[in-house]
Amino acid sequence: MIDREEIQRIKQRLGIIGNSPQLNRDIEVAVQVAPTDLTVLVIGESGVGKEHFPQIIHQYSSRKHGPYFAVNCGAIPEGTIDSELFGHEKGAFTDAKADRRGYFEQADGGTLFLDEVGELPMSTQVRLLRVLETGEFLKVGSSKVQKTNVRVVAATNIDFATAIAEGRFREDLFYRLNTIEIRVPALRERKEDIPLLFRKFAVDCAEKYNMPAVKLTPEATEMLQNHYWRGNIRQLKNLAEQISVIETQREITVQTLAQYLPHNDIGRSPAVVRPPQQNEQIMSEREIFYYRMLLELKKDITDLKAQMNGKNLTSLQNNEAAAVTTVANTHEPQRTTVLDAAPHNFDEYLTAEEVAADTVVPSAEHNVTDNSSQDSKAKADSHSATMKQVERDTIVQALERNGYNRKLTAAELEISERTLYRKINEYGLAN
Repeated sequence: MIDREEIQRIKQRLGIIGNSPQLNRDIEVAVQVAPTDLTVLVIGESGVGKEHFPQIIHQYSSRKHGPYFAVNCGAIPEGTIDSELFGHEKGAFTDAKADRRGYFEQADGGTLFLDEVGELPMSTQVRLLRVLETGEFLKVGSSKVQKTNVRVVAATNIDFATAIAEGRFREDLFYRLNTIEIRVPALRERKEDIPLLFRKFAVDCAEKYNMPAVKLTPEATEMLQNHYWRGNIRQLKNLAEQISVIETQREITVQTLAQYLPHNDIGRSPAVVRPPQQNEQIMSEREIFYYRMLLELKKDITDLKAQMNGKNLTSLQNNEAAAVTTVANTHEPQRTTVLDAAPHNFDEYLTAEEVAADTVVPSAEHNVTDNSSQDSKAKADSHSATMKQVERDTIVQALERNGYNRKLTAAELEISERTLYRKINEYGLAN
């Protein structure tokens, strides 16, 4: 058991305010588990102070003289998260101009805090599970297995049961991370600590700006304690700073406090934002622009072919114009809707003969000699070149989003890996 005085020393050292039984129990668990190498999962809402517990675990462990790194997994783009955590070899992707050591390599012998671990993409979750189980990892672009001795502490504010049920988080990784669980209470569950925290934030603000500290009337204190606090400690600190700077009266009454408290927070649980599923993802405006351009280019090319071949393609043009209008005007276009109008397989825009020739040319049976026909052919060649540039840009973006993983990129574009490989070589995108 950790005595009360030791818990108070930890609070003073890390700036933790409060005396609620649950908070004290969480600190006690963190100290008890620190000497082991067990993986710890810190769970709590945003703004409750989860970042303090990895520091307690590190400082009371045998690794306290080793490195300590805190990584916010939710702030790193999906395409670079593997490189950040595990490093990469020179030439692993376009911008990999030199070898890079990832956090698991740099934190060898120390502690690695993975904040917002629930935001990790599925491919990275597989890598993380392996390094937790075996201590082995591979750099991006390398086939050489490396070893690391890292103590992992993770934190999240997501509901794991929901995330696992929706396929956003691996169940085996959850059980591997959740060897020891520390559940940090929300501020509404620590009502006795709210006046202490407000007073601390008010005094800090007063010292910073050289002004008297504000004080709450008993009624205002009670009102503060009964508020829901969706943003927890972070929201309370912002409130104390706002009142300290804006109000001229140093005694804060219920009437004054009510002006700063959002009334729609009372009695409501924090909003849970569910990331869209793969088939529900909304396409970006830039992607919609590309698909619309491709459709319009195809329409122009078919018009030119109709002029040169003497074919009547009025109905085809009307259908394709309707498809373009659907993509442009839909308020929330679904990925599946756009794909129906414009498939990722860019070869489908051209006939087999055009794919082979990689350009649009008139049929051999028509001998066009006048200047208008030559202008039409030049225009078709220009549109073809523009379409190839759009195709190249789209492939580059897909490669970047998938960390230059060709298998994942081909799956996203809904083309075969062989076709993607040919396109990469054709546009000079090979590493």
